[in-house]
Amino acid sequence: QVQLVESGGGLVQRGGSLRLSCTASGFNFRDAFMSWYRQAPGKERESVAAITSTGSGTGYADSVKGRFTISRDNDKNTVYLQMNNLKLEDTAVYYCHANFVNQYWGQGTQVTVSS
Repeated sequence: QVQLVESGGGLVQRGGSLRLSCTASGFNFRDAFMSWYRQAPGKERESVAAITSTGSGTGYADSVKGRFTISRDNDKNTVYLQMNNLKLEDTAVYYCHANFVNQYWGQGTQVTVSS
């Protein structure tokens, strides 16, 4: 059974930092292309960051470049999203996504940035 379990969300002040984690099970994580998405109230889900299976390649949405960093630890079956200098507009539910033969989603973790 495939599972993606996110953690690390919460309430943070503007300018603060959070680190999200997503631990995977039930598939070959080492071969999976992993991404983080987010969905704010009333908006469509959008891609935030992505990382190749080996971690050698990453990509970011323009809105988070220079502030967010995606990484992974294949020994721990975990992908991370380090979020720095958080802005009010980063408030959203953040989802972990795996692309390996099929596509899988986590349940999401809420990130709320307050002023």
